[in-house]
Amino acid sequence: MAGPAVGPAPADLVTTYLDHLTVERGTSRNTLDSYRRDLRRYLAFLAELGIDDLAQVTADHIGAFLAALRGGGPGRPPLAVSSAARTLVAVRGLHRFAHAEGRVPVDVAREVSPPTPPRRLPRALPLDDVIKLLESGGGDDPRALRDRALLELLYSTGARISEAVGLDLDDIDAAERTVVLEGKGGKQRLVPIGRPALSAVDAYLVRSRPGLAARGRGSPAVFLNARGGRLSRQSAWQAVQTAAERAGIAAEVSPHTLRHSFATHLLEGGADVRVVQELLGHASITTTQVYTLVTMTTLREIYATAHPRARD
Repeated sequence: MAGPAVGPAPADLVTTYLDHLTVERGTSRNTLDSYRRDLRRYLAFLAELGIDDLAQVTADHIGAFLAALRGGGPGRPPLAVSSAARTLVAVRGLHRFAHAEGRVPVDVAREVSPPTPPRRLPRALPLDDVIKLLESGGGDDPRALRDRALLELLYSTGARISEAVGLDLDDIDAAERTVVLEGKGGKQRLVPIGRPALSAVDAYLVRSRPGLAARGRGSPAVFLNARGGRLSRQSAWQAVQTAAERAGIAAEVSPHTLRHSFATHLLEGGADVRVVQELLGHASITTTQVYTLVTMTTLREIYATAHPRARD
């Protein structure tokens, strides 16, 4: 007599799911890496419960997993609400995929809601600090020219750091003053680039990049490292940090700070929020509207200090 049917092993389903995201959905490498880490944590939790079949999982199990993420444990610090919510997104995606593929009879994860993270306003630098940052270059050596071009491009286009280091030479059209950025999910967008940024990029391409390229194997990347290969995100992040220290900026500064500053300064200058959405490559207007809260905060501060009856 045949024994009870055995459902798909969780590890096998995770592999199939990640392959699906890669091939069918065009999910970015960074997102895939995050999902892989999150789902590895989820599988470890299921293994501790003795669950070796995804069909055995209930909504209560997933709720317990979420509570474990938030509570931490021995040698395991608790996750922030935003990180726990992101992990649950990966888990829900896995169960939704398994159900759609007929691997499990019910999508139990749909019953579990992610924790609501507190709304955090993006941190933007004042314009004066941005100017100090951009002008804090340390000379005309190849690295200084490259880093100045990188900083100018980040602020001028609002590019994510992965988009900036992913740029190839053909992506920049100096005549039209545009740059093609490849965002999340492989979606491309055309954005304008200002003259100061183009000037900095041109100086780097003419006076610095050829020497760096001679050390490599003909990479098409705009921004090269000392070995002639594509500059890494970590090195680009360090370039921003070094520039902030040299400029004497006390606030925490990252490549994303320049993206936030780009969006905030556009809105403060009167740009329409939907235009900013397009420039940033946001899929939803809701994401961009967070920046309107930043500008409203600034307006309130100015009003409180400048209006004669603001504090009466």
